[in-house]
Amino acid sequence: MPVRHGMKGLTIIAADLSSERFRCALSLAAAQAALGGRARLFCQGEAVALLRPPVQGIEDDAHEDAGLPTLDLLFEEALGLGVTIIACQSGMALTNTDARTLDARITFGGMVSVLQALGDDRLLCV
Repeated sequence: MPVRHGMKGLTIIAADLSSERFRCALSLAAAQAALGGRARLFCQGEAVALLRPPVQGIEDDAHEDAGLPTLDLLFEEALGLGVTIIACQSGMALTNTDARTLDARITFGGMVSVLQALGDDRLLCV
């Protein structure tokens, strides 16, 4: 989806292993992208482990029962909408995550590169 001019981007930092915070971050990023804005989600430290397949949430059954997407469906939807998902390189080492096991659409970087590319994005940490 093309980025709407004049709309500030949104950069979200997922900072821990909570699948429900990750669900919130993905929902925010997907909504931003659906509105035509740039959306990036940076998984910092241990949050990188949330990107390992299969992407699952502890509340997936409750969400599915309520007619809401599971975490893996939300993850796919966000990527499909053009959300940039960035795995922290230090977090990959910390969680012993091999880049080859992650979805090929995930990019890699660090906090410095995320902040360098921030521009006038809004920054949110969950």
